[in-house]
This record gives sequence, structure tokens and C-alpha cells, in this order.
Amino acid sequence: MATYIVLGNFTDQGIRAIKDTTKRAEAFKKLAKSMSVTVKDLYWTLGSHDIVSIIEAPDDSAITALGLALGKSGNVRTQTLRAFSHADMSQILGKVT
Repeated sequence: MATYIVLGNFTDQGIRAIKDTTKRAEAFKKLAKSMSVTVKDLYWTLGSHDIVSIIEAPDDSAITALGLALGKSGNVRTQTLRAFSHADMSQILGKVT
């Protein structure tokens, strides 16, 4: 499974319905699970992003499909980052010539 960090920002629609954000987060986790994706952690944050989540997905297609499905709701815009563990990075560095 690949790890991804998803940064989210509320849209105008999302902030108007902010009281539902925890319910939407639970719905997002269920949606992810139905797409064979696991939301490991989800945090509401201060600063340049409103939400940060750590997600495991089988491949880039799965995380992309999840992001598009989430975007359809109109409550949040996301930026997805592929993350590499220490072990992953060690293996990658072993290929550097």
C-alpha cells in the first residue's frame, strides 16, 4: 500500500456548513473504505490548510478516484502528496547511481 498525505481547504460551501464537518469526515472514511482506501488519520488544522489526512491506497488510481469523488461534494479542495517511509526511501536511494 502506498501512503499519501492529503491537504484540504474548505470551499465557501464547506465553511458555510462547517457544523457538519465531522459528519462529512465519517462519510469520507466510509467512502474511502468502499474504494479499498484506508484513512489512517484525519486532523483539522490551523494555518494554510484546514484538514490534513494520512491515507493508504493500493495505487495512484485509487487515491485519484477518491480525490475526485470527494471533490464532487463541493465542500473541500485537496492537494495530494505521495509520501515515502524511511524504508521506502532507503530502497529508492539504493537505485541511485
